[in-house]
Amino acid sequence: MKNMWIESEAKKFILDHKKIGLNQDIALRVYTSRLIGKETHLVIHGGGNTSVKTKVTDFLGHQHDVLCVKGSGWDLSTIEAKGLPALKLAPLKEARGFNEISDEDMVKFLRSNLLDPASPNPSVETLLHAFLPHKFIDHSHAAAILSLTDQSDGNNMCRDIFGKKIAIVPYIMPGFLLAKRTADVLEKNPDVEGLILQKHGLFTFGDTAKISYDRMIDLVTLAEEKIKNTSKWTPAKINIQSETLPVSSIAPFIRGACTNILSNGETDRFILDFRTSKKIQSFVNGRDLKNYGVRGVITPDHVIRTKNKYLIAPIPTIETIKPFEEALREQVEIFRENYDEYFELNNLRHGSVKKKLDSAPRVILVPTVGLFGAGRNAKEAKVAADLAEITIDTIINAERIGTYEALNEAEIFDMEYWSLEQAKLNKRKPLSLAGQVAVITGAAGTIGSKTAQLLASHGAEICLIDINETALSIVSNTINGSLPIKCDLTNDHSVSEAFRLVCLEFGGVDIVISNAGVAWESSMVDMDESLLRKSFEINFFAHQRIAKEAFHIMRKQGSGGAILFNASKQAVNPGLNFGAYGLPKATTLSLMRQYAIEGGRYGIRSNAVNADRIKSGLLTEEMIKMRATSRGVKKEEYLTSNLLGCEVTAKDVAQAFLHHALATKTTGDITTVDGGNVAAMLR
Repeated sequence: MKNMWIESEAKKFILDHKKIGLNQDIALRVYTSRLIGKETHLVIHGGGNTSVKTKVTDFLGHQHDVLCVKGSGWDLSTIEAKGLPALKLAPLKEARGFNEISDEDMVKFLRSNLLDPASPNPSVETLLHAFLPHKFIDHSHAAAILSLTDQSDGNNMCRDIFGKKIAIVPYIMPGFLLAKRTADVLEKNPDVEGLILQKHGLFTFGDTAKISYDRMIDLVTLAEEKIKNTSKWTPAKINIQSETLPVSSIAPFIRGACTNILSNGETDRFILDFRTSKKIQSFVNGRDLKNYGVRGVITPDHVIRTKNKYLIAPIPTIETIKPFEEALREQVEIFRENYDEYFELNNLRHGSVKKKLDSAPRVILVPTVGLFGAGRNAKEAKVAADLAEITIDTIINAERIGTYEALNEAEIFDMEYWSLEQAKLNKRKPLSLAGQVAVITGAAGTIGSKTAQLLASHGAEICLIDINETALSIVSNTINGSLPIKCDLTNDHSVSEAFRLVCLEFGGVDIVISNAGVAWESSMVDMDESLLRKSFEINFFAHQRIAKEAFHIMRKQGSGGAILFNASKQAVNPGLNFGAYGLPKATTLSLMRQYAIEGGRYGIRSNAVNADRIKSGLLTEEMIKMRATSRGVKKEEYLTSNLLGCEVTAKDVAQAFLHHALATKTTGDITTVDGGNVAAMLR
């Protein structure tokens, strides 16, 4: 492993932190923490922790000996000084004299010793850092170290490789008892450069930030060299005669199978993150995948993100589409039953006081294809997939030098349902559209962009479709994590490709806002037929193309969905010289009803929004003038000539689309957003 320390960078950190009143110890603690955090084979997604013992002045000007340790919620790769809360060191050291401290009391005790009460909660391993005497301490979940420790003979392997450079701490769950045991082991081995915590990771330390960091890199490099000098392990490959289904076709089946139907009838959906590579392919294509692929997580810290076991999907070949779907759902059901059994069995040990988490898998291994991470949002899915990739790499290396062996399920359960581990998860009530994927056409326009932004604020993952690539990019930049797709809605292949990309990115689709449209003025008698055909192409057939593609995906998922059309007031209240726009819109209204009829048995809802006089790219100043003339009103009165006497905006239309996205018991409905127009009233 490459040592990334650069002296000039270290000095710059010292100068930059000095300018804001922070000492050299904290500056270098931030610097080497980031070096560790940026190496994914050391830590990933908030894993690991670091500390420094230094002096800090409080609000009253009193100087204290403190421990600055990584705070909860901070990632080492991007940590700042405020992510290293300072705690009074003397009381922490004194706590070692206790025989036992409960987790709850430990958290209270740590917070009571914070210099700044607004600081984040210190790491659950704060006392471990405090009990060790060294100034700088680094802790990682180095993959190469785990490949050694996750063996039945892991301790002897480590002694052979590292000799007297390290001491080994038997596995104990993080907390007070681990802190005491680790300090005891170090006292018996005071000259070691690091401590290997069985099935957990590596601690290194030193009087300077560089010494501690160098030791981390050197010890991990020794482990990597041991693995490198051992014969490669390649699993015996399965024999596949048929062509495999494309990923974009597989993903909706997997996403649907993992969906939770809650007791209140609501649907708990997941976002998918797909990964593949030569290494992943070699792993998932092994004949013994059902053995080595489900032995458990490489470190218990991963369990809250990925669960202990991964789901192994059936082989998805073109000849077995229906059998694949049926077998997949059966495998997910077995996975759920096994998880429930695991929970019930281990919960008995705790007096049946734990509340069960959901039983859906978080990592799905698909032979011949790759792996999927699953989460309630794109970030969670990415975390699961990232951890799965590291796990595969670690297991492959473990098998090179021995036989991979994870912690037993009882220890894993205690970690998964540990209150302090659960505290790392976001316990806030999920947003109303969390886990759902929304596709919006005409997304670069006023109505499309406002609708996309509103759905995103309610937790949906957003896919933006438009033919204007420049404008699309501008809108995408306003919505974090959105997927912009340039698409010609008049082209079948372009639309199919757009939905393929959606499925690759998020796994499927739940909400479609078919919003794109164009408008031309002409009387029917004077209209060139080519204009009418052109209008039908974008104002009707484009809606059909979008709805058809979405319908196929939703049916694969088997968890319902919503196809929503921007039908326009013209569909029910045609205006003079506006037939080229109104006729296809009226047909789109009938299309909506047809999809409501055909989608009902699949739980797929179809609804429309009739909006009128929304200032946008379509309703330009020139168009307003022309329509005002056709309606016999003054231009300045056109936008407010309704019963409420107010202008209706794109945000109002977006609210109507949001309403239908959430209205799970409504289909075949038309919602009017026009401020009140008697001629356009449907009832």
